[in-house]
Amino acid sequence: MTILLTGATGGLGYRTLEQFIRNDQIVKIIATGRSIKPTHLVEHSKVSYILGDLEDSDFVSKLVEQVDCIVHAAALSSPWGKYSAFEIANVFTMKNLINAAKKHKIKRFVYVSTPSLYYNGNSRFDIKESDELPKNFINAYSKTKYQAELELEKSGISYIILRPRALIGRGDMIIMPRLIRAFQEGKLKVIGDGNNIVDLTSLANVADAIELSLFVGAEGMNQTYNITNGEPVKLWDTIDKVLSLLGYQMNKQKIPYFILKLIAQMMELKSKLTNYQEPALTLYSVGILAKSMTIDISKARKLLGYTPRVSTDEAITEFVNWYKGVNS
Repeated sequence: MTILLTGATGGLGYRTLEQFIRNDQIVKIIATGRSIKPTHLVEHSKVSYILGDLEDSDFVSKLVEQVDCIVHAAALSSPWGKYSAFEIANVFTMKNLINAAKKHKIKRFVYVSTPSLYYNGNSRFDIKESDELPKNFINAYSKTKYQAELELEKSGISYIILRPRALIGRGDMIIMPRLIRAFQEGKLKVIGDGNNIVDLTSLANVADAIELSLFVGAEGMNQTYNITNGEPVKLWDTIDKVLSLLGYQMNKQKIPYFILKLIAQMMELKSKLTNYQEPALTLYSVGILAKSMTIDISKARKLLGYTPRVSTDEAITEFVNWYKGVNS
């Protein structure tokens, strides 16, 4: 099997490449992204990096003609930005990949989407893939990721859609590093009562789910799956643990959610009326740190054969050791 992996130079792509090269049934991986950091480079005879822009349909077609299956993990992921930028990065590129997949008769298409499209401003527990989605998505990222899902579903290509929640572990360049930066800048405060419960997901576990998606039988195909560690945790206790392992002491001062929500609303309005730069606070970033969100993974367990093998504590230790190494 030869695979095209988009987003191969990001944290999840890096870990997925490591997973793929250990599988004897995978003989070659075309790894694509915009640029490669030394910390996320996988050097192996199975891996061929071809860097470029998925907005270029000719480039995409040339990538896809070489492979049997597509794993699409690339995305513009941010809590803020102009809708047009997300539409191009998340929807237009999906259309390019789908067109190329049809042209070259791709056997299977695995798409890494997001459970952020479940967010409705309230705490939610045990969310299933079949639960009703919000009428209005919280941001352009969530909206365009869902639009990309719909494009794939109606394409006629055999597919699997994964919605992994809050990725952590070695190679994470997004969630924990962003929180660490906020702490270092004196901006990290506990939002709400600090008792909100969330699901997190080890990058290794998501890579497992992606690998399973490439080989699962017909009964598991053309489905959408939630992916998590399956062990909800108190978010602020987890953040405190990461900071403590890095030698920091978190300020336990609590700020009421409604105050920061109001500030975020004003900041978002100011941004929309001026330069559209990302404000220091957004409704999504405030809400996701204050509200509980747990996700049901029973469907993935049953149909995909998914079993989380790396615990949250193990993923935290893995991340801290890696982070210390790359920032020493």
